[in-house]
Amino acid sequence: MAAALVVVMLTLLVGWGFGHPLSPTDRVLRAVAASTVAALWLAVTIGHVAALRFESSADIDAAAGGSPDSPHIAIAQAVLRNTLEQVVLAIPAYLALAWVVEGSGALIPLLAALFSVGRTLFWANYARGAVARAFGFALGFYSSVAALVIVLVALVGRLI
Repeated sequence: MAAALVVVMLTLLVGWGFGHPLSPTDRVLRAVAASTVAALWLAVTIGHVAALRFESSADIDAAAGGSPDSPHIAIAQAVLRNTLEQVVLAIPAYLALAWVVEGSGALIPLLAALFSVGRTLFWANYARGAVARAFGFALGFYSSVAALVIVLVALVGRLI
C-alpha cells in the first residue's frame, strides 16, 4: 500500500505542473467527466454481478436472498461493495477539487486515471487474496483521499 501512496504522490507532483489555468467551468467539466468514469466503473460492476446471478438456477435463487453457491458471485459482490465505497469517495473528491483548487485542471483526469487503474488491478487480483488486491485498492483510495486533503488544505488556507 505504501507503493500506491508513492505513485499517487508522484502523479500529483507531476500533474501539478502541467497545463494552464482553467476557468471554473472547465474545471467542473473535467470533474464531471472524472465522476462519470467512476460511475461507469460502478455500472460495469453492477452489470457483472447481475450477469453472474443469472448463469444458473442456483445463482438465481442465491440472488433472491440465499447464500451464493458460486464463489464467483461472492467475489463479484465483494468487488461491487468495494467499488461502491470507492465511487462514493471519488466523486465528491473530484467535484470539490475542481470547485476549490484553481490549479486542479490537470490533476483531475490524472486522479481519474489512477482510480481506473486501481479498480482494474483490484478486480483482476481479487480472487488471489488481500495482498494481491491491496495495491489496486490503495491506488484508488489514496488518489481520492489525496484530492480531499488538497481541498481541505486549500480551504483552511483561505480561512487563515
